[in-house]
Amino acid sequence: MEMRLFESKAMSASETVQMGRMYSSRFSGFRHIPAAAKFSPQFCSCRVSFPGILLKASYSSHPSSSKNNFPSSNAIGSVGDKLAGETCLFQIIGTNGTGTRPNLFPREITVLDAFDDEYGGVIVDPERLPANPNAFGYILHSSLSHWSMEGKKGIWLKLPVERAELVPVAIKEGFEYHHAERGYVMLTYWIPEGPCMLPANASHQVGIGGFVINENNEVLVVQEKHYAPACAGFWKIPTGFILESEEIFTGAVREVKEETGIDTEFVEVIAFRHAHNVAFEKSDLFFICMLRPLSTEITVDDLEIEAAKWMPLDEFVEQPLIQEDSMFKKIISICIARLGKHYCGLSSHQVVSKFDGRLSSLYYNVVDAQDFNCSSC
Repeated sequence: MEMRLFESKAMSASETVQMGRMYSSRFSGFRHIPAAAKFSPQFCSCRVSFPGILLKASYSSHPSSSKNNFPSSNAIGSVGDKLAGETCLFQIIGTNGTGTRPNLFPREITVLDAFDDEYGGVIVDPERLPANPNAFGYILHSSLSHWSMEGKKGIWLKLPVERAELVPVAIKEGFEYHHAERGYVMLTYWIPEGPCMLPANASHQVGIGGFVINENNEVLVVQEKHYAPACAGFWKIPTGFILESEEIFTGAVREVKEETGIDTEFVEVIAFRHAHNVAFEKSDLFFICMLRPLSTEITVDDLEIEAAKWMPLDEFVEQPLIQEDSMFKKIISICIARLGKHYCGLSSHQVVSKFDGRLSSLYYNVVDAQDFNCSSC
């Protein structure tokens, strides 16, 4: 901390006063960093500077208007570069000629603006971060001390991409990467001793495949523009990834539409595959959905798809890659069993749970006397 003092030329019988900052270290409790300042009985101006922060305090006194020569709490002036979010204490220590000490003057400057989560943690407001990286680092340190004293646990710090310069400051303070999206990076900090109990980043990606078969017993298939050498010449069902906040059944309908131009209606989830270390060391859930076609004219997506067509089911099944791959072969056999009404898949049902009040899709199969053979397909 650096302190620069500017004294009045009219100073006489001045007193030495210590002005310092009280702040809490999350490791060692409160610490006091003193610096000497002189105040005149008539007028004094004191400037205190921290990295990226300028504080000014001034006062004037007269024997007829003041009981002592020390500034009141209102005399501690303004913050030069207004900072969002920190709370701190200033302490004036010295004597006023009578051997007594002035009071401890609280001065609110700000803690990082944040709100509590339901698990005893804190979520920092990404819209109200200090503009200056030095000020951010100083306030972040003080905030961690404040939250530690309050018994908080996990701290969530979301930094927008336009504030990327704050990332190394937070990392230096002890924050860790949690995840990143196109517009932000999420950092976390665990205050209590022991293992971090914050939930990890998302562990899975979700894919879908649309098995579409028409009244002529033809399967809608595509050949992709980009493929592994082993898949050269292979005709496959349309596949893709679920978008954020997208239902499995709507994602399947969308992917088929995008790749082939065919409109479809969701029938059931026939099966799903669970695999690990697929992409970026994440796990993968892949849902095979049976869809009913609502149109017939194919329009190929030129960006991803080389060709698309309606292919006879028998011809599709006889492809070497399907016959030689146990998983592909099993998936197709399940789809054929569903067409023969020897198998029931999972249909989507909209339900609301009192646990969280959210509308959710619950997938399960319904077997009753009227629909034992899943005749809706």
